[in-house]
Amino acid sequence: MELETVPGVGARTAEQLSALDDPERALREGDVTTIARAPNISEGRAARIARNAIRERHGDQAEFLQTDRARELYQSALSLLQERAVTDHARKHLETLYPSTSQSRIEEVRAFVAEAIDHEPGSAVLAALSDVSPIESPTNLRVRERCVATADAETYARAEQQFPALSVELVDDARDLSELARGYSTVIAVDEAFAGLDLGENVRVRPDAFDQIDEIVPERLLSFFATNRDRLRAAASVHEIAGLDPPCDLDTLDDCLDRLNGDGTIAGDEELARLQRALDDLDAVIATAERVANDQLRDAIQERDVTIEGADLLSLVEQGARVDSLLERELSEEFTEAVEAAREHLCETLAVEEYDAIAERVFPDEPAFPVERRPETVSQLRTELTAARDRRAERLKADLASELSVLRDPAETLVDQALELDVKLAVSRFTQEFDCTLPTINHDGTETGVHIEGGRSPLLDVPFHAVEPVEYTVEGNALLSGVNSGGKTSLIDLVGFVVILAQMGLPVPAVRARLERFDSLYYQAKSQGTLDAGAFEATLRSFGDLVAGTGNRLILVDELESITEPGASAKIIAGILGALDEQGATSVFVSHLAEEVQAAADIDVQIDGIQAVGLVDGQLEVNRSPVKGRLARSTPELIVEKLATDDETEHRFYERLLARFDDDTD
Repeated sequence: MELETVPGVGARTAEQLSALDDPERALREGDVTTIARAPNISEGRAARIARNAIRERHGDQAEFLQTDRARELYQSALSLLQERAVTDHARKHLETLYPSTSQSRIEEVRAFVAEAIDHEPGSAVLAALSDVSPIESPTNLRVRERCVATADAETYARAEQQFPALSVELVDDARDLSELARGYSTVIAVDEAFAGLDLGENVRVRPDAFDQIDEIVPERLLSFFATNRDRLRAAASVHEIAGLDPPCDLDTLDDCLDRLNGDGTIAGDEELARLQRALDDLDAVIATAERVANDQLRDAIQERDVTIEGADLLSLVEQGARVDSLLERELSEEFTEAVEAAREHLCETLAVEEYDAIAERVFPDEPAFPVERRPETVSQLRTELTAARDRRAERLKADLASELSVLRDPAETLVDQALELDVKLAVSRFTQEFDCTLPTINHDGTETGVHIEGGRSPLLDVPFHAVEPVEYTVEGNALLSGVNSGGKTSLIDLVGFVVILAQMGLPVPAVRARLERFDSLYYQAKSQGTLDAGAFEATLRSFGDLVAGTGNRLILVDELESITEPGASAKIIAGILGALDEQGATSVFVSHLAEEVQAAADIDVQIDGIQAVGLVDGQLEVNRSPVKGRLARSTPELIVEKLATDDETEHRFYERLLARFDDDTD
């Protein structure tokens, strides 16, 4: 799949996607997770790109949802699914589901659903998923103790691109390499011309460096695992609890993660920790050793009575002698003991025996008071310890990176599988909580309409378990009648909701359902009051566009008569139904003017009625499943009937009123 053939993917987005290892595959499969790893592409944008790519792959560019109310029903369906996802990623991934006109797309999602509903959404799995999030790529990684060196300008440019974490240096010859080695613990010379030269132990000639990036910069791999350590452990926990087959050995992965600190440095190595402690404590330990020597020497001086003959004093002064000379003459033994105490404290506290020889030279043998460190020796000790630490760390990093290199791709798969499970569990939870079943969809046109058995709408403002199941069949064009608050709008909402879910490839909230695959859904919601002339004209134009359209369409209209006067409305509805009948469309018009529309129509129009069966304590009792071919009884008729039955003195009057309803029905 060419990147820029996907709607919404221009040159800039294509360039961003090109940073992925296989962007064509990601688009082809609608892989939100991978697409979101491209630079500057958010998960929300990735979901839109993935959805457009899916549409492109299935040749599914027609817009199924033709009206605002149809789109609202889709958003309601999507929200119910998203509410049952744990991770933000799964919620974004669910946005790739849409009502499709393509058989291949619908069947693709149904295959996914068939697998998803086998998963049991246990509380332990859902809790573990709460800690899972998509893999992140570390940014701004810098390694300062190592550099890449080359004598070739083109290689220099390539190295800067391939090794962004390292400094890249341009050199003229081997002497320049040796100079570089003074400032770096390791210099990587990438030119073949340097092979075989004696360049020092911290200069490595690696002409293959461009093919071994993780070996040259193990920090890149370590930083990846350190950045994603918590995500990986959470995903591993999900696999264990859910019984998923992991893409790698989880114990091996956990052991490797144990050897990493959060900043990508090595953890758990005592030798490295020993060297690091020595470096961290060096100045403080030296300062303490100085105090040890000076306190001991001060005490010795205070306890001694030093007598100097006049001739000796005159001689010392003439020679320009200082207190050092007096110390050497009178307190040499005490000075030696004080310095030895300082050296012993320094060596024992630093605990780096292999560097004791340097440490002992930190304090001079020559008598002086106060005893002070030799800065040049301290600098040498620091340099040696730093080099030893860096060499140890580099070796450990290389070893760990070698182990982790085979886990890099499985680690991403581990997280991706956990996130995909969240998507599946959202579908499974939706299916279970709303007693859903996969509907039968007829793709060849041999069966038309919508058939719902035991359907219950999750959109009502009552607990789902309290929703009364309904049965309804929509074939051809029908008028749906019923008392106010009898459930007419809820019923056509359910019809639209079931069709949208079915053409998304998802289960529907019904015991059984079957339908034809529609090309579009047009849902005209109830108007809030009579429209002015301009709005009325716009509404009629929309119906004009509708009846002029093509394809098998489902049209749901709620009380169109509310847009103008009842007499005119009946004629308009009758005319629309006649035009839709000529086209073979499927429609349901909710109307209180069912009889008037039927009388005005040039075709046979079926009237279905949601029947009110009585009044109990002033509340309607309604059979929510419409009766085919039967006009619903009105609320006034039910009230008159109640009065005719209950009244003792004026029942004849109410009987006469009730007879008028019977005459109308006849």
